[in-house]
Amino acid sequence: MTIVLKKDSPIGEQGGGIDSRMSRGIIVLARVGLAFLWIQNVSWKSPGDNFGKDSGGGLYGYTVDAVTHPVFSPYASFVKHVVLPNYTFFAWMTLVIEASLGAFLLVGLASRFFALVGVVQSTAIMLSVLNVPGEWHWSFYLLIIGHLFLFATAAGRVGGLDGLLRPRWLASRRPLARLLRLAS
Repeated sequence: MTIVLKKDSPIGEQGGGIDSRMSRGIIVLARVGLAFLWIQNVSWKSPGDNFGKDSGGGLYGYTVDAVTHPVFSPYASFVKHVVLPNYTFFAWMTLVIEASLGAFLLVGLASRFFALVGVVQSTAIMLSVLNVPGEWHWSFYLLIIGHLFLFATAAGRVGGLDGLLRPRWLASRRPLARLLRLAS
């Protein structure tokens, strides 16, 4: 079986083997599902108690796990010597990154860029808690695989703003349009 892909279409040509309503639905479901995962994940990161630092739990507890249950020594050292001394800054960055992941993946805007951000964020989470007793290691692998799927399928072009706006970006010579073309 030969699958023919258009240069601009991640899901192929009509009759190319993978272009179907079900395929498009699965791509949208994966993108929206991962978006809601990030949105739900943001809900427990509370700036009110300094992101768990005051209580020793929450995001702070998971960050400390990178040092107490190290997965990769250089990462644990980075967390110990850079992240923890500047915890509030990194906690706010985590909140902004994860909220952005949820929002942008939900509407399908710059989805390839945010799929890569999701891979990086999922890897950081994995390197923080993979060796914590009771953590299911496959959850982190599946997060990474899911974001790679979104990247490979350019998921925002299917039922997202990337698909609606991409023709305008392709026709434009503006730097922002070129950047969005790459990000979509």
